[in-house]
Amino acid sequence: MKWEGDRQSDNVEDRRGGGGGFGGFGGKTVGIGTLVIALIGSVFFGIDPSVILGGGGGGPVPVQQAPQGPQGAPADDRETQFVRTTLAYTEDAWAQIFAEQGAQYRPARLVLFEGATPTACGTGRSATGPFYCPADGKVYIDLGFFRLMQQRFNVAGEFAQAYVIAHEVGHHVQNLLGVSDKVHNAQQRASEREGNALSVRLELQADCFAGVWANRTNKREQILEAGDVETALAAATAIGDDALQRQSQGTVVPDSFTHGSSAQRVRWFTRGLESGSVEQCNTFEARQL
Repeated sequence: MKWEGDRQSDNVEDRRGGGGGFGGFGGKTVGIGTLVIALIGSVFFGIDPSVILGGGGGGPVPVQQAPQGPQGAPADDRETQFVRTTLAYTEDAWAQIFAEQGAQYRPARLVLFEGATPTACGTGRSATGPFYCPADGKVYIDLGFFRLMQQRFNVAGEFAQAYVIAHEVGHHVQNLLGVSDKVHNAQQRASEREGNALSVRLELQADCFAGVWANRTNKREQILEAGDVETALAAATAIGDDALQRQSQGTVVPDSFTHGSSAQRVRWFTRGLESGSVEQCNTFEARQL
């Protein structure tokens, strides 16, 4: 992925080096929690349905953390520069898309942290994986997660990491568009099975939005190199609910899916990537996911 020398976003808050010291989750949880079967892979691409759908309770899925770098990593190291540049790409892409509809995009703020950090959705922990908190409009990432991706799921490459960030920003876009509130209202009237199905459509739309981002950004900045798309598709495949359930428990329970199968995640990311159109990402009216 080509990105060196491009604009870096100022909407990054670096809390690394501040230490952890938080107890348990208070109030609503973040990451993937309440509605998800306890899978080792359910830390991926987290936005807790209970947060966005208005529920609560339940904690994050505990995972063994990848080795971390030294506390207080420099704000100008390559990894941090990559995150800042990727966030800038999302800002530019979504600003253009919103402007095409006569609207103004309000960027998400991205928080880098280590261990644990306070959020408007409760205490966020590294064990939850990257997550978006709709209450404060911020994306939270412990960069050690990218090493975990490679070690546990053999998913490497900067474009796969950019996909993670773009997916979380996709949840921010859903929040700005009012999609999150609509899902919240529907969830309150739904059964658990129906609520899970709504969560799947929410997550697949965020995957599609990540594809739209990649399309728009590549047209403007020519960031894609050979093999980049394949790394993103490998990431989408690795974190499908069916793949994670098969790995952790040996059986697949479709009614418990909250993020979509591997094939669905690949399909919707690809749809956004090929079309570059938000209109192609309406998972809520799609007859077949």
